[in-house]
Amino acid sequence: MSQNFRRKTPDEILQSISTIKKGRLKIILGAVSGSGKTYHLLLEGNELKKRGIDVAAGVVSTLSSPKTLEQLGSLEVIPSIEWEDNGQVKHDLNMQEIYKRNPEVLLVDQLAHSNRPSAENRTRLEEVKELINNKISVITTINIYELKGVKEVAERLMKCPIYSSEFVPEDTLTVADEVRLLDVTPEAILKRLLEGNIEASHQQNEQGQLYNKDNLAVLRELSLRFLAGEVEEDLTEIREQEGLVGPSGATERILVCVQYNWNGSLLIRRGDQIAKRLGGELLIACFIVKQKNLTKEEDMFKKSMQKLIHKLKGKFEEVLIIKEDIADEIVEYAMQHYITRITLGQSKRTRWEEIIHGSIINRILRKTKHIDICIVADRAQEHGERVITAIHSSKEKNSYRRLSPDEVKEKIQDVKRGTLKVYIGAAPGVGKTYTMLREANELRKNGIDVVIGFLETHGRHETAEQVGSVVTVPRKQVRYKQVVLEEMDVAAILGRNPEVVLVDELAHTNVPGSENQKRYQDVLDILHSGISVISTMNIQHVESLNDSVEQITGVRVRETIPDMVLQGADELELIDISPYALRQRMTEGNIYAMDKIEQSLSHFFKIQNLIALRELALRELADEVDERLESLVRKEGVRGLWRKEEVIFVCVNLRADSERLIRRGFRLAYRLKAKWFVVYVKNHPTLSEDEQLNLHKIRSLTERLGGTFEQYASANRRLIIQELTQQLVDKQATQVIIGHSARSRWQEIKQGSIVARLLRETRHLDVLVVAD
Repeated sequence: MSQNFRRKTPDEILQSISTIKKGRLKIILGAVSGSGKTYHLLLEGNELKKRGIDVAAGVVSTLSSPKTLEQLGSLEVIPSIEWEDNGQVKHDLNMQEIYKRNPEVLLVDQLAHSNRPSAENRTRLEEVKELINNKISVITTINIYELKGVKEVAERLMKCPIYSSEFVPEDTLTVADEVRLLDVTPEAILKRLLEGNIEASHQQNEQGQLYNKDNLAVLRELSLRFLAGEVEEDLTEIREQEGLVGPSGATERILVCVQYNWNGSLLIRRGDQIAKRLGGELLIACFIVKQKNLTKEEDMFKKSMQKLIHKLKGKFEEVLIIKEDIADEIVEYAMQHYITRITLGQSKRTRWEEIIHGSIINRILRKTKHIDICIVADRAQEHGERVITAIHSSKEKNSYRRLSPDEVKEKIQDVKRGTLKVYIGAAPGVGKTYTMLREANELRKNGIDVVIGFLETHGRHETAEQVGSVVTVPRKQVRYKQVVLEEMDVAAILGRNPEVVLVDELAHTNVPGSENQKRYQDVLDILHSGISVISTMNIQHVESLNDSVEQITGVRVRETIPDMVLQGADELELIDISPYALRQRMTEGNIYAMDKIEQSLSHFFKIQNLIALRELALRELADEVDERLESLVRKEGVRGLWRKEEVIFVCVNLRADSERLIRRGFRLAYRLKAKWFVVYVKNHPTLSEDEQLNLHKIRSLTERLGGTFEQYASANRRLIIQELTQQLVDKQATQVIIGHSARSRWQEIKQGSIVARLLRETRHLDVLVVAD
């Protein structure tokens, strides 16, 4: 807050004045040609014109579909300069005519365009920058692979060439005032291709290598992750201005602490595998004493590790130890670099050595409870180098085996099941319902029977206008506590039996007494009847992200959806909008009623919250795309011998933080394709009412997320570790997840620490101590 009162420097004042005099640059980003960039460019131009803004079009792609060109409407098109390049007709901006016309906003398609040799500016980007400096705002379009440097990454991941010679610098998105990603599923792109809505010249080559499902998924994931990286930089800047320290909750940053010995490379490889599976950033640090010279052996290990880090594209730093306690150095470094997980090797010291000399791991655990600590086991001698598995190991199925009646019934049910598509947003007001209704009208034009099962416009006129001629199934009246409430009428929908039903707000909780407690359960019933569903939700309603959302916003979201519902969806599509544009919508009264605007802007809709939620949504959907693609990115990892299957044990008690451990266990298990158990050891004969309630909650959450809950008994507290370690052996566990110790330092000295004891007993396993 002190930043608001600080006097600006002369340079800052000049910069602010310069910004005021400039136009704005908005970029509409797509994964590939055919994702609808030009369509949305023109759509936005018409919406601005309706609001009284002077808009003109400078260049609109002539290869766009007739449906896209219909969006031109009454927009004025400033004639472009036509020229020929190797038989191909190209169009340059007519700068002279644009300045003569002098619109407030100019629509410019295809930012990655090279001008004719005689042009004053070599590229379209240079012309756009010139227009912005002359007070003309520009809205433009670009594909992800047209960013310089991204093309090579895309080609390596897809293993096929991209035939495009026109690019813009990689920092182009950074200099834009606003970037909006058009997230379109590969299925939708391929459908447009089959319908002839993507011109043949956009197919890159005769074989159309770019336009296959896997390659489109790679480009989609690349777009989501690249923009998430840009958003993270904005978030870091905002948080530094606000004086906020520590992780934001939106992304993972993995710190691997190494020494120059044989164990260093193993830790780096493991850290890289974790970072790839969690979609996080990898940092490696070696904490050294300045006066100490490296031995020949240490120097050899250092060079070997640096070579490995370069191959893995990690960041490496040597950190000079200044403080007496290296644990202080590690924690301070982690806080300064917004680390979410510190990765270390298991302690080699015996129990007595730890008593005499202390344990670095235990000291780090005492000094920070805000960062996860991952202690990596040394199993190289026993199992060889183990990497995280990409898929479950499974027994080979006999294709000649006759299916059982239950298996036949299950397969028939899968065939009859409707299709589920979900529009996801970072926050309310991004345009999910609006887009869903627009798609419904398009489906209706194509002869599909579409109805509205439940719609919530929140008084937004633009959304209500999109209903068009789509029929609404009347809601069911439900009496509750002397009040009549309305819910979706599932029976009426099933009776009407449409092909597609629109169901808004998937995370809604039904009125008590309804057949299903949650709306997503109603949707599952509709799908099982063979009716397809298009629905909407926000990222904060994903069950396993509940803790991250609370960390970001300070709000505990009560209405959540199990991750398995989204994992079972046929299509997930992100509706992206910049936080600044979203706040502008809020200010104009297009999201909530006027009396709620000021409170919303200063709480949930704070700029740092919206940026963090946007990054969370981008990364979460990128991870989901990655899972569905069987992870081409993961295949680039460094592999060696590995155990066939991960088994994760989440150790909980009946404290309130156990739910967070379970969510963390689920997210890790899902990324690792692992079996996972949640275990509770009861060490006293009777449970209190609160303990019974907490036991029910953690059992219910485990089952909702697809884990296995197991309860054991122990004669007394001292035998808890003994019972746990026996179960770890029996279940062939490979990883253990526990929470930070709730005991004070004095209590740990008197009574001991369960966490410290478990770490000693599980040195053959990876252990994750989850931040409090």
